[in-house]
Amino acid sequence: MKRSTTKSVFIVLCILAMKLLCTNSMFAQGTTNAQILGTVTDAKGEPLIAASVQVTHLPSGSIYGVYTREDGRYNIPSLRVGGPYKITITYVGYKNLEEEGIYLSLGQNLRYNGQLTEEAVVLNEVLVTAKTNEILNSERTGAATNIKREALEALPSLGRNLNDFVRLTPQSRLSSVSTTTAPGTSFLGNDSRYNNLSLDGSIFNNSFGLASTPGGQSNATPVGLDAIEEVQVNLGAYDVRLSGFTGAGVNAVTKSGSNKFSGTAYYNLRNQNFVGKKADTFNVTVLDFDVKQFGASLGGAIVKNKLFFFVNAEGERRDDPLQYRAQRPGESVGGNITRVKSTTMDSLRQFLIDKYDYDPGVYDGYALQTYSNKLLGKIDYNINKSNKLSFRYNYLRSYRDVLASGSGAAGFRNGNLNNLNFKNTNYIINNDIHSGILELNTLFGSKASNQVQIGFTANRDYRESPGSVFPLVDIREGNITYTSFGYEPFTPNNRLDANTIQIQDNITWYLNGHTVTAGFNFESFDFENTFTPTWYGKYTFASLNDFYKSANGETVTLPNYELGFSILPGGQLPIDKITIKQPGIYFQDNVSSLNDRLNVTFGFRLDRPHYYSGSAYRNQLAATYNFKDSDGEIIQFETNVLPKSRTLFSPRMGFNYDVMGNRKLQFRGGIGVFTGRVPFVWISNQVGNNGVTKNSINSNNTTKYPFSEEVDKYVPDNPSAAPNFNLAVTDKNFKLPQLARVNLAVDYSLPWDFVASIEGIYSKTINNVAYVNANQITPTKNLSGVDNRPLFNGGTANRLYANVSDAILLKNTSEGFAYSISPKLERQFKNGLYAMAAYNFSEAKDIMAAGSIAFSSWRDQVTVNGNNLPNLAYSDFDQRHRFIAALSYKKSYLKNISSQISIFMQSSNQSRFNLVTAGDLNNDGQSANDLMYVPNDGSEIHFKDAATEQEQRDAFMKFVNNNEELSKYKGKYYERNGGILPFLTTVDLSFIQEFGLTVGQNKNRIQIRADIQNFLNLIDPSLGVGDQLISSSPLKFESRDAANIPYYTFTKVNGKYPEKLIVKRASLADVYQIQLGVRYIFN
Repeated sequence: MKRSTTKSVFIVLCILAMKLLCTNSMFAQGTTNAQILGTVTDAKGEPLIAASVQVTHLPSGSIYGVYTREDGRYNIPSLRVGGPYKITITYVGYKNLEEEGIYLSLGQNLRYNGQLTEEAVVLNEVLVTAKTNEILNSERTGAATNIKREALEALPSLGRNLNDFVRLTPQSRLSSVSTTTAPGTSFLGNDSRYNNLSLDGSIFNNSFGLASTPGGQSNATPVGLDAIEEVQVNLGAYDVRLSGFTGAGVNAVTKSGSNKFSGTAYYNLRNQNFVGKKADTFNVTVLDFDVKQFGASLGGAIVKNKLFFFVNAEGERRDDPLQYRAQRPGESVGGNITRVKSTTMDSLRQFLIDKYDYDPGVYDGYALQTYSNKLLGKIDYNINKSNKLSFRYNYLRSYRDVLASGSGAAGFRNGNLNNLNFKNTNYIINNDIHSGILELNTLFGSKASNQVQIGFTANRDYRESPGSVFPLVDIREGNITYTSFGYEPFTPNNRLDANTIQIQDNITWYLNGHTVTAGFNFESFDFENTFTPTWYGKYTFASLNDFYKSANGETVTLPNYELGFSILPGGQLPIDKITIKQPGIYFQDNVSSLNDRLNVTFGFRLDRPHYYSGSAYRNQLAATYNFKDSDGEIIQFETNVLPKSRTLFSPRMGFNYDVMGNRKLQFRGGIGVFTGRVPFVWISNQVGNNGVTKNSINSNNTTKYPFSEEVDKYVPDNPSAAPNFNLAVTDKNFKLPQLARVNLAVDYSLPWDFVASIEGIYSKTINNVAYVNANQITPTKNLSGVDNRPLFNGGTANRLYANVSDAILLKNTSEGFAYSISPKLERQFKNGLYAMAAYNFSEAKDIMAAGSIAFSSWRDQVTVNGNNLPNLAYSDFDQRHRFIAALSYKKSYLKNISSQISIFMQSSNQSRFNLVTAGDLNNDGQSANDLMYVPNDGSEIHFKDAATEQEQRDAFMKFVNNNEELSKYKGKYYERNGGILPFLTTVDLSFIQEFGLTVGQNKNRIQIRADIQNFLNLIDPSLGVGDQLISSSPLKFESRDAANIPYYTFTKVNGKYPEKLIVKRASLADVYQIQLGVRYIFN
């Protein structure tokens, strides 16, 4: 379809949708609540028209009521999650029907059919059919996991975050964007940032994508766990109202107040005394640390049956001591004692104070702090039977002390025995959030209702320094960084402001067995990102003595000097601004009139993102260059032009079939297209990497920059654009991620309330992301021998334009797929018992995984033919085998006492891994990105040192033959993520001892709780211990001869050639941890 035609169709549909929004005869069941629906008939099975159906939420007295339609059917949407509810059905001349004790799950459509008898007729029973099981449910189509309040309160969790509960989804695995941020959860082999996290239906992601979750950089949970009523994880949601993900839609709904005042308060603690010290045969060094968690909640009625409130406040404080310290007189290096001498550091600190009035801070003996406070408040207002209004606001204030980045330093700046920086060279990362949503649910008689949501979230992520402004100084000793002081190089002006606005209106109406839904959704994302590395200058000195000389006016040679500065008019700060506005419309029909046992839903969505920037500058020089795509096609970069608006079409169909008519056996599933989002930092990279807003000095082995405490000393008087620059551009035809997903499942009801299921899911990529360096010349020669990969020319000869270091293009790829098969056995919480066991087998392949920076996302790929030509291979997020089981049992005794034990077990393959060659084997200018060739025998590999060549060859081939994860690739290139670590089995356990108290006429409770992570390690130190690679690059490339045959060194580990590829790990994650807590509950 031509672009103009597509645009016209989209405009017409948007106008139609807006007209629908103004029509009062429509309704939609929201994604933040539940629904009761069914049919009312007489004793002969004939429908009763205009029978009254009233549902009462007993804790709050909230009343919802409708009349049955001409076909006897009724729908009561927008019901609170939880319960208990009472249903009352009345009809003139017929006996009333009442039932209590009904509970609803998030997103559940409870089918409640009632058969009434005439007043004069006396029967032994009234026929009622109510399907309360959330799995055996006619409305359930795709794969979903509901995590109820009972599970949130009982299952083990040290961090009190959602990761500990969404892991109940068999197709999940823990993953992280970086080593410095809190982990998220990946589903079905997708990046965790491809999930859509919503809170009460409002977007609640880390949309810019610097971490997996909001608050992730400061390791904070954005919402208190006690504020959550229920969580639902959707993998195959064929309801077109759900969108914004190609991984999973994770929707959490918050608690509400009721007529009874109730509340809770808790306090948890954990420290080094509750941590194991042994992982297998290894001792684990556990330094003193301290974790405190605390919180309180209160809910009740402001006006009985009418107006309710709920408020939750929680906090966490954590202190982690610095792992390494300076060497005192008489001590030797080893353990956690570095080569850095305390006397040297004391003298240096005093020198800086005396000469520059600058205090770099202490250098050891301090703790790194983590801090978070979160607040949530919610108001629910029953305006009348037909209108319910709610408003929720939540707030997060969090920060974390982080050690100075090691980037740009020789051998890092901390974290090992070679170096130790001063405290004021570290930085503080802040994550603050304000979020609110207003929701109005309206019933229009028995045939229609409407749900409107308006949400806003403001994220403020910024860095601070514990010290004052001062240039960063790296002092080397022996060509490795010894110490550092001054302002951390990536902290100046580092700030991200993100604002998200969401408006959604869902409408549904009923037409003789058809439930028709139409809706409109508008999302707006505004980002202002400031990133100015080395803005205060960075000096590198070859020795401490050289620094003293330079500080005192002598000329010395600096190994390196760096300075970043603005080239905008007036020296204004470069701020990268982008806005994404995405309207969407959708329409679906849920058909239940085809067959009493068959329920089918057809629908589609249209989404059209628009990209804007208030700071996208045009690089006039770059616009004249002819860059090349990986296929050789010429492309030109317009740095000021963001991607075009593209309409994204997402059709879906879901079904549910009751095989025997008694809801004992059901087939369900669907097929459809899902449209997600990218971390918008990927789009923002273009605005910040255009070569015309910032310039820098990066001078090696120079005498031109003697040390000065003035941070702008060497900023040019008239800054101009750099003759050399790097670029990042997004393809003008770029589309948001899309995939087609097929889901087929069978559910069967077993005795004792168990349900057995088997779920199959297949996903095929339509649009995903790929990076290409469009300034890289395609090589024309190859290495010689069995490893004949392409060989680049090296240096600037690899570039089409020598003055452009790299020109990274973000574009789409259609390569990639994933599938999973998951049998599951589950019993919902009932009579104090919950049980679940599941297994998942899956495979996920893609082209690449992206970080947050364009160049490093391209650079960090591992390939054979060069990073512009990656192969389809296992995803970083692939999870091959995963067994999980959960059990919770609560036993009451002695009238007011109960004990509850809950267990979560996981047994799965650990992460996948790569084996690469150290150094730059293919001469592309990047190190450690070349997948290793595994020789068939020793004749296929050459070693550098002639004296030890045979020794290395024998040792290396022994290494290959001894390790299956190596030997299976003999005679081949190692595949990306082709290795997989062994199975690891862990068990987490919680125990709650509860004592009942009577205060006045209220029954209150006190709970004493213990959570044990890695419980098996408490029983036996050899259990629950993970594995790691002894080296991911056992071969180091040394040189090529005249015939382009490569020569290597087999790298020794601890002075010996390694024999094992995979060895046991010994870290805090491999030993048990115990957290103790106390809680008081009143109601």
